[in-house]
Amino acid sequence: MSALVCLGLGYCARHYVAEFGQRFDRIGGTTRSADEMTALAARRFGGRAVDMQLFDGKTASPGVRAAIAGSEALLISAAPADGVDPVLAAFEDDILRASALRMIVFLSTLGVYADSNGAWIDESAEVIPDLARRGSARRKAEMAWQALGARRKLPVAIMRLGGIYGPGQNAMIRLQRGAAHRVAKPGHVSNRVHVFDVAQAIEAAFERRIDGIVNVVDDEPTSPSEHIAFAAALMGVEPPAEIPFAQAHTVMTPFALSFYEGCIRARNDKLKNVLGVMLRYPTFREGLRALHDAGDHVAAMSTNS
Repeated sequence: MSALVCLGLGYCARHYVAEFGQRFDRIGGTTRSADEMTALAARRFGGRAVDMQLFDGKTASPGVRAAIAGSEALLISAAPADGVDPVLAAFEDDILRASALRMIVFLSTLGVYADSNGAWIDESAEVIPDLARRGSARRKAEMAWQALGARRKLPVAIMRLGGIYGPGQNAMIRLQRGAAHRVAKPGHVSNRVHVFDVAQAIEAAFERRIDGIVNVVDDEPTSPSEHIAFAAALMGVEPPAEIPFAQAHTVMTPFALSFYEGCIRARNDKLKNVLGVMLRYPTFREGLRALHDAGDHVAAMSTNS
C-alpha cells in the first residue's frame, strides 16, 4: 500500500501514523478545525508529515475527494454526528469509485454491545437493542461501512475499542487535573486498551486485510475505581474517595455516567489469534506503569502549572 487517508486524524490515527506510517509513501488526514489543520500539517508523526485537509463533517471538498481517489487504505475515526456517519454522507460515491482502494479500517467502540451483566462476551455477542442509547450511532455506522464493503467487494475491519489511554490521555493526568472520580458501583467493570496496542491492531488489519469485527481490548477488564486507585498509587498520592453511584450525577456529566449504564467483559481472542497481535500492555498496570516511568504525569504537571 502506498497511500493512506485518515478521515479524522485523531488520537489513535496520530499514534498509528507515528508507529507504522512508514509502510505508506503518502499519508493524508482530515480535521474539522482550520487552526488544527495548520498545526497538524506542521507536525511530524514518527518523522512523517501528513497532508492535512479540512473536513467540516458536511462539505465534500475537492482536496479530500482527490485524496480518497488515490488511496489504497482508509482509516476512519471521524465520529457520527446526529446519528449520521459524516464520511459516508459526504464521500460514499467517491469511496465506491476509488479504484486503487484495497482496505478500510473503521474505529468503533465496545459501547455498541448490549449489557451482559459482567459476563464475558466475544464479537458474536448481542448489540444494543435500544437505538436511543450511547453507541447506537456507531452501530448504525458499522453496518453502513460493512454494506459499503460488500458493494465494493473490499475488506472492512470494524475495530471495537475499549477505553483508550496512553501518552497525554490517562488516569494520572486526570488525577493531576482534579478530574478523576471513583464511583462505587459493585460488579461494574470495563475494558481498556493502550493506544500503542490500538495502533498495532490497525497495522495488523491492514497487513492481513481482515474483514469483520474485532474487539481491541486488553486482557483484564476492571472497575474504573480500581484503575484510578492504581494510578494514584504510582504517583504516591491519595486516590479520590469513592462516590456512591446514586450520587455520581452531582459531580459527573450525563455522558460520563453513560459509561456505567451497562457492564460487559469483552474477550480479545480474535485480536490475538486472527490478527496475531501480541499486546505490549496486556493490562492497565503495565500500561500505566510505563507511562509513569516515561514521566507522562510530570509532563501533565508542567503543562498545568
